[in-house]
Amino acid sequence: MPERSPGAPPAAVQIVLGFDYGTRRIGVALGNGITRSARALAVVDAAAATRWERLSALIQEWQPQALVVGVARHPDGAAHEMTGRCERFARQLEGRYHLPVARVDERYSSAILERGADSDDAAAAVILQQWFDETATSPC
Repeated sequence: MPERSPGAPPAAVQIVLGFDYGTRRIGVALGNGITRSARALAVVDAAAATRWERLSALIQEWQPQALVVGVARHPDGAAHEMTGRCERFARQLEGRYHLPVARVDERYSSAILERGADSDDAAAAVILQQWFDETATSPC
């Protein structure tokens, strides 16, 4: 059996990483496809030159089978500037990691979670939990 890093899940568990993309920070959440639950994991500085290295390290450590990105929209569902940026980020994840990337309408996540300076990973957990709640029994 291959050795795994401390805190990494057993290989049999289906893992999903969720992202709350922002121009300053990217919140990252960890999801368990068996229990269908999500938790905050990390916040990555989106403006840092090392952001892709940090995201790659998280993906390498957790070996997810799928990724989920929250896509920002106006309350009426219309697209705005961040909608395109979130979609671009999702396409970059697909291209870099060759994993399925689901999109979640995140316009109601801010109503569930009051945003603060350190809540980006919690917002990612809300987005990922929403995806679990909206998908069929087998998410991956």
